Formats: sequence, C-alpha cells, structure tokens
Amino acid sequence: MRKFSSFAEFYPYYLAEHRHPLCRALHYCGSLLVIAVLCYALITRQWQLLWLLPLIGYGFAWIGHFAFEHNKPATFKYPLYSLAADWVMLKDFLTGQLKHKLPVN
Repeated sequence: MRKFSSFAEFYPYYLAEHRHPLCRALHYCGSLLVIAVLCYALITRQWQLLWLLPLIGYGFAWIGHFAFEHNKPATFKYPLYSLAADWVMLKDFLTGQLKHKLPVN
C-alpha cells in the first residue's frame, strides 16, 4: 500500500482517482446534500436524521466510483485524507480552481 506523508502529497493522487466528471458530480451532490441534511437536522433538532449523513455522503461517491471510475474509492485505504480531499475538491470546483489541478489524460 502506498504511503503518503502529507495531505499535499495525497491530493493529486485523489484527483487522479476522480477523473470522470460524473463521478465528481456525484461527489458534489453527496457533499451538498450532507450539508443540507445537517443544517435541516440542526435547525429542526431532528437528531435522528444524522445517521443519514455517512449514507448520503459515501453513497453518492461510491456509486460514482463503481459506475463511472471503475475503481475502489480511496476511502478504503485513506479514510481521513479522503474525507478531507472530498471537501477540498468541492471547494476547488466551486471556486474554479479544480480544472487547473486535475491531471491531464
């Protein structure tokens, strides 16, 4: 198993595992739905909804990997870096920085 000594070293690997735009789109949908459900649960105090957060976040992402990337999600090998990278990738997408960071095919 490859070892990464920093998140900065891991992130390019993570992006290389997310080359397909539909896989990335499913990641974004899952992440944004996590934010929406979390906000709704906090506002309404419906704490029972919190169990949905990992199901939504990982469910959308894993569908993208199995249906479009045809690879194993990095979560299985690098859970903490992958969780952080998912949010950084969303930030990079929303701020227009992602196109400059994606590996060239």
